[in-house]
Amino acid sequence: MNRKFWQIPVSLFLCAVFFAPLSHAVIETYQFDDNAQRKRYQVFIEELRCPKCQNQNLSGSNSPIAEDLRRELHRMILEGQGDQQVVDFMVARYGDFVLYRPPLDKNTALLWGAPAILLFIGVLVVIVFVRGQKSQQQKIALDPLKLDADEQHRLDQILNEYPGK
Repeated sequence: MNRKFWQIPVSLFLCAVFFAPLSHAVIETYQFDDNAQRKRYQVFIEELRCPKCQNQNLSGSNSPIAEDLRRELHRMILEGQGDQQVVDFMVARYGDFVLYRPPLDKNTALLWGAPAILLFIGVLVVIVFVRGQKSQQQKIALDPLKLDADEQHRLDQILNEYPGK
């Protein structure tokens, strides 16, 4: 009997832990005229970023502004507006931040160029480090241990004391 007593609370706890994240999922049902419109909508909510949330697309955000954008996107698609019109509207209203892949222009040049710049700097650091290691090893190999006259005389004495060894 004791065994059944603790199984129920543990089962309820496990259900709550595993299914709680599902209760926060965005559940909106929009009706579309055809499957092509539904696919366009899905592509847009995956590709557009929520202006309030950091690095979260419209499909994964529960913020009120994301809900408004999804509703506006649904309206625009049903009205038959093209993809470029939708993107232009979103950018005009929220700026390039709303796009996960903003266009290359003077405002986003650093954003697009930063990975290449950082890669170049990394390669340069590795090259300098490897050359420094090689030159250090070459100096050690080329410059034998230099002793002054007293040290050389003492070394000769030690070597002469043990000629066979």
